Amino acid sequence: MRALALLLMVPFNALALSSAAQEFMRITQELAPMQCQKRQLRRQIVMADAEQRAADARQLREDFARLDRDPKTSKLEKRLAELEKRITKDDLPEINRQHVEAFYRCE
Repeated sequence: MRALALLLMVPFNALALSSAAQEFMRITQELAPMQCQKRQLRRQIVMADAEQRAADARQLREDFARLDRDPKTSKLEKRLAELEKRITKDDLPEINRQHVEAFYRCE
């Protein structure tokens, strides 16, 4: 009975995903806060440029570059690129759903 209850708690679509897609989604979820921060910095850079605040734009670009240089992030992004080649078309709807949810959580 307990095993059945545990099985029902696992989303069925997670069972259908390839192992590459599962790892891809796990890494994407781990990187989500940093991606959100980068998205916000991009917006702030555009606003600073539009408002001709050169000093602010320069500082924001430095902050953005610092995020890009993080070795842990770079390693995870490299792994994502490797996994992306192994993802099947059947995995895409679930991965897309995760990306949309992450996008709206960031807002």
